Amino acid sequence: MDKALEELVRRRAGHLCEFCRMPQALYLTHFPIDHIIAQQHGGPTIADNLALACYRCNLHKGPNIASLDPLSGQLLVPLFHPRRDRWEDHFEWQGPMLIGRTPVGRATINVLAINHPDYFGVREELIEEGLFPLD
Repeated sequence: MDKALEELVRRRAGHLCEFCRMPQALYLTHFPIDHIIAQQHGGPTIADNLALACYRCNLHKGPNIASLDPLSGQLLVPLFHPRRDRWEDHFEWQGPMLIGRTPVGRATINVLAINHPDYFGVREELIEEGLFPLD
């Protein structure tokens, strides 16, 4: 991936993880660029298939593109796709807790372990310090 494409992805995301909204500025190293549809599934390295993802979200997402909705049990719910989906349609904050408003949101939160107690605690502290965006 060339530097221009990498910078486009970072700027477009506002330097926030496109899944959990963690700010890049809080880390010493750059967040990885995620292939939304993994290369092993034929996903190309083009702007429309790339998203900025924090280390935790990137690690948990891996090559996954779908899961089940933990509320309804509905199978093969696609994960949130930052280029096709609007974040606000699928997620909302209740303090440091990310709530899935749709099956897509709930499946994504579950697969990416976004509300894991450790991650939740970090967000809680960052919110108290005014360092975490809740909008």
